[in-house]
Amino acid sequence: MKDSIESIIFDLDGTLWDSTATIAAAWQEAVDQLDYVDRDITAEDVRGIAGMQYDAIYDKLFPSLKGKEREQLQKLCAKLELELLHERGGKLYPELEPTLKYLKEKYKLAIVSNCQSGYIEAFLKRHDLQPYFTDHECYGSRNLPKADNICEVIKRNNVQQAVYIGDTSGDFEASQKAQVPFILAAYGFGEVDAEVERIEKFSDLKRLF
Repeated sequence: MKDSIESIIFDLDGTLWDSTATIAAAWQEAVDQLDYVDRDITAEDVRGIAGMQYDAIYDKLFPSLKGKEREQLQKLCAKLELELLHERGGKLYPELEPTLKYLKEKYKLAIVSNCQSGYIEAFLKRHDLQPYFTDHECYGSRNLPKADNICEVIKRNNVQQAVYIGDTSGDFEASQKAQVPFILAAYGFGEVDAEVERIEKFSDLKRLF
């Protein structure tokens, strides 16, 4: 694989970091500010929606909310989420930065996620990881599915062959639609019911590449 690959594109949540505790705290703060929402938000709740498009998350977690109430909650959650991520960040997976440094010497590195606009930037800035990545794209900036965003990153960086690394079945399906090879981050949040290359820890990428 490594002989033909020019770019490695990563999913974010469950692949590069685990921000579920920070996000849960932000969303709980938002819920506590609104008297028409009565539920607790846990890290497990956030883990359960990992990889979903940002709008779809609210369909799953708050199915009864409609119209202006739903819009208000979504905007407040988004605002507080970014604020808290810039303050606290998330939990980087072991050996993340040394492995990125190694890969950066040979490949263009990018991130494609189904997150809101500003989320990837918070990850990069809070943990000083901007120098390792050539590009990034997300659902929030273009309102397009992950496969389209993978293709966009490949196109605008003039890459002939890339690989996508993610941790959920949605990531795998997006890679298939984008027609790029897939590597499963088996330490992440999800599972893939297919025969795919897999890594048990992030530093395994040194072995593959």
